[in-house]
Amino acid sequence: MSAVQVWSVDPRTGNPREQVAVEATAEEVDRAVRSAHAVRDALADRVARAAFLRAAAELLEESGERVIEAADAETALGPARLTGELARTAAQFRAFAEVVDEGAYLDVHIDHPDASRTPPWPDLRRYKIPLGVVAVYAASNFPLAFSVPGGDTASALAAGCPVVVKAHPDHPATSELCASVLRRAAARTGLPEDVLTVVHGFDAGVELIRHPLVSAAGFTGSVRGGRALYDAAAARPTPIPFHGELGSLNPVVVTAAAAAERAGEIGTGLGGSMTLGVGQFCTKPGFVLVPEGAAGDQLLKSLAGTVGSTGSGVLLDHRMRDAFVAGVRERAALPDVDAPVPPGAAGEHSVSAGYLTVPAARLTAEGPHDALLEECFGPVAVIARYASVDEITAVLARLPGNLTATLQTATDETGDPDAGPLLAALTPLAGRILVNGWPTGVAVAPAQHHGGPYPATTSTSTSVGATAIERWLRPVTYQSTPETLLPPELREDNPLGLPRRVDGRRA
Repeated sequence: MSAVQVWSVDPRTGNPREQVAVEATAEEVDRAVRSAHAVRDALADRVARAAFLRAAAELLEESGERVIEAADAETALGPARLTGELARTAAQFRAFAEVVDEGAYLDVHIDHPDASRTPPWPDLRRYKIPLGVVAVYAASNFPLAFSVPGGDTASALAAGCPVVVKAHPDHPATSELCASVLRRAAARTGLPEDVLTVVHGFDAGVELIRHPLVSAAGFTGSVRGGRALYDAAAARPTPIPFHGELGSLNPVVVTAAAAAERAGEIGTGLGGSMTLGVGQFCTKPGFVLVPEGAAGDQLLKSLAGTVGSTGSGVLLDHRMRDAFVAGVRERAALPDVDAPVPPGAAGEHSVSAGYLTVPAARLTAEGPHDALLEECFGPVAVIARYASVDEITAVLARLPGNLTATLQTATDETGDPDAGPLLAALTPLAGRILVNGWPTGVAVAPAQHHGGPYPATTSTSTSVGATAIERWLRPVTYQSTPETLLPPELREDNPLGLPRRVDGRRA
């Protein structure tokens, strides 16, 4: 059987650009995983790992012009957006290098023997070790920051885990280019290049999740695709952790006091956030509860002006474009749904932004309008007009899990009695709660959490920020082990200078 070719395609025209690779066979996936597994010990040196991560950042920046050109040709995201994404991607590598340098992620605990305890304590020493080979499934909408050189890859490498990436078919040339950069960074710092490998093809992705030497997986993509891989990871003879980001509606609640105070500002901000990146951010605010009445009307007037002035845009591929056009058509045809600014097709290759409105009462019980409570990938938001706080809480109780939830309140919270109860109602729905902000844009910071209840993610972990490294580690405790047999991280004299807790106290 002949090899299946992998082509780079221009989403602005739908035309093939170049053949980049061929889809990996089962044998080639096996070879990639075994090669990664064979070099895992090379990542044990924390100093070498940190140097590798910094070299990756440096070489990505040095290759920036070529990387951005390739990514723009395959995604139509534009040089400005991709320049910012490249900077974020390099920053992630440097941030994880700092995490590795500090060593707190190892979570070292030492408890000395204590015969006075009931039962008595032996000598116990605990830290975390890397899981092994990590499979990373690249995202379509961030060809850098959530793809081959993205946060899953950077955090897994930082943990000491070699990575095999299943490239996304929307940007294979960018994937190959970034993989070559990371492999050069490994070689520059004395590490084997096979600490990072890329494979292509749907079947390759299935083979990857089933491979017995793959110890964990990270995924960013659709609910359907992510759930299939999640189930496959759980069905293995030895199940593995699957950290998937699948889909998110990212609800926004605008209180009556907030609408009365600054309707125009909120409408403008919402329009800018929901259309950012042609509505292809995983944190796009896709569902918004707005009060009935004059203040809510003014907010929608401002929203209409912002969205209506947004030019047409090209989605990441034609499959997504077709799904967007069909999705908004289906939703707009529901009873009592209006389209003040109709979203949809804007030409053979592009789409126009818009929003739909519906009475919130239509969403308080199960029915055909449930489609409005599902993510529609692209530049559209659903605006539900509510008559009371009870209607808000009834709708919120029916929402699935989300990455973010946003509350727009009056700037003086004491003048907004609904703010507290509504914030409490939003908190169980998402991993990041915003007040008087917009969810698009995810800071790479130690306190960041990019995750949420299912289907936003399949675990309680974050894929952004310093604690993303924890996904690729497992704890192990040594009991009554002679000093000479202990790993350096757990020795009494702390030769590596690691932060740790000794007998319950920070040392």
